[in-house]
This record gives sequence, C-alpha cells and structure tokens, in this order.
Amino acid sequence: MNRICAYLLLFVVSMTSYGQKADSKSAFLEKWTNSKTYLLAVAERMPAEQFSFKPTEEVMDFTTQLLHIRSNMLWLGTTYFSEETFDRKAVIEFRPDTKEEILKALEEAFDRVYRYVQLTKSESFSDTVDFFAGPKSKLQILNLLQDHVTHHRGQLMIYLRLKGVQPPKYVGW
Repeated sequence: MNRICAYLLLFVVSMTSYGQKADSKSAFLEKWTNSKTYLLAVAERMPAEQFSFKPTEEVMDFTTQLLHIRSNMLWLGTTYFSEETFDRKAVIEFRPDTKEEILKALEEAFDRVYRYVQLTKSESFSDTVDFFAGPKSKLQILNLLQDHVTHHRGQLMIYLRLKGVQPPKYVGW
C-alpha cells in the first residue's frame, strides 16, 4: 500500500510540474489564433450597411471599434515584440472604405502580432518593459493584447444583438 501511495504521489507531483512548464508562447499563439477566428466571425456577421452603427452618441461605432482593436494590436505587438518602429500616425489615420478591407486589415494585424510573438524568445517574456501604466513584463503585455481584444469584442457582441444579428458561436481555446 505504501508503494502505491508513493507512486501516486510521484505521479501527482510530476503532472503538477508538467503543467507548470507549459510554454507561454504556445498557449498565447493558440489563443491568439482562436481570438482572430472569433473576432473575424463577429465582424463578418454585421451587415456592411451597419458598420457605422453605434448604440449611443458616447461610444465608438462598429467600424471604429474594429479599427481601435487593430491599432492597439499593432501598437503593442510592434513596440514590445519587434525591432520595428511603430508608426502611430499611419495606424490612426488608416480608414478603409469597405467591410472587406476592414476584415483584411484586422486579419493582417492578427497575423503580424502572431509573427512577432512567434519570433520572440519565450525567456524574454519575463523581461520588464517601460509602459505608460508603469513597468510591465512582456508576458503582461501579451495578456493585455488578448484582454483588449476580448473587451472590445464583447462590446461588438452587444452591437450585433442590438441590430438583431445572432452572434457567432463562441470560439475559445
């Protein structure tokens, strides 16, 4: 019986260690891919003629929400996970004319961030970077990237419902 308990304890400890060694980069990239799929599905559901819809005067319209998500992705991804210089003015002034152009721009932004993170060494995720809210780790910036998309996607789900559009089925991990 003691031998069985010892094996069981060894199994539990080894599985706990295995879980703790999960690769943050792989986990992020998997979630990022699914986040891309889900946001594009949400945007696709809104009819093109409703992209200027906003529920109240104080909030962004549907298009502006999507472009805001895009600009935040490009800012954080470029600034903290690449050697490139972030061109804030070009990103902010970018105003596509059609739903298709918006969807393509979103997809390209997701793909760019994916490539940046993919090329970043996982060990650097613990590095501290200067951020307007104080020093943060690169892992915190990754969490912010995903959290920001989720936050605004949630708002877009409400926009869809207010227009009588059924949101797409949830895409998680």
